[in-house]
Amino acid sequence: MNEVMEPENNNTAASDAHTVDESVSFSKVTTVASQWMLDFMFVSLCRHFKEGKLDEFNEVLSIVDAISQSPSFNGKLHEEKKLICAFIARVIHGKQLEVLFEEDNSVMPLMSAANIWSNLEHTVADGSLFEKTAELLIAQSVAVCLEKGQRTSASSALKWFKNHHQFPQKLGAKLSKIVAQGDTYHPYLMNFTFNRLLETVQSYLDAYLEKNPSDYLLKAATEMVQSSQYTEDREDVKSEDSPVPKTTNELTTNSHKNGPCSWTNTSRMALNVTARGGGLKF
Repeated sequence: MNEVMEPENNNTAASDAHTVDESVSFSKVTTVASQWMLDFMFVSLCRHFKEGKLDEFNEVLSIVDAISQSPSFNGKLHEEKKLICAFIARVIHGKQLEVLFEEDNSVMPLMSAANIWSNLEHTVADGSLFEKTAELLIAQSVAVCLEKGQRTSASSALKWFKNHHQFPQKLGAKLSKIVAQGDTYHPYLMNFTFNRLLETVQSYLDAYLEKNPSDYLLKAATEMVQSSQYTEDREDVKSEDSPVPKTTNELTTNSHKNGPCSWTNTSRMALNVTARGGGLKF
């Protein structure tokens, strides 16, 4: 009776699976899954930025760059996230002047970041945070060049900002004086350190993620890992409760305790028995 029923159950399961496949557009499913993946990569990128893990950041960035080419990501929110990814990529590489993000080789990473930041103003709830970040990008674009002994590049960066961006006259005057003096460690620059730039950008990311949660896949994966760990922990407990087979060393130790016969002597006895059975003598 069971043998007759099994094919029917299998056919029913196969039929259900077929119905599910046909009832939902696979292209729509792919779009939703892809959006979840982009969200997960976005959150991962923000996390690596916060932790300062450059290698991991670059690895995730390459994935984001690949999957974001899909036409599925044409929505406003996804365009914002791609823009933010581009922005923080330039910031985290801010001190690597040899890294190029623009066709114009004279545009260094933080200068390029400033271009993108001006397009992200609508995503910043705190106006003062936006202005502070803009000032930090300008000051650090100059300061990084001075730190590396590239005074000419610092002067060029300052001129570039004057031609392409609006910034407070006081900041411009101070930076011009510092560049002219070549004073890398001028006290004024201590208000615009690279670490402060990173902290300010992180504040922006925290606020953005709070307003635009992108953690659906992250939460699902976390729950899966937690569930797996719980299962593994239970299995470990069971293993500890189960009797463990004695090892060869333990058997040897016990044989010494129980009598003068060692493992070597026992082996020789066994070989002798085998030899006798096979017609061989030792």
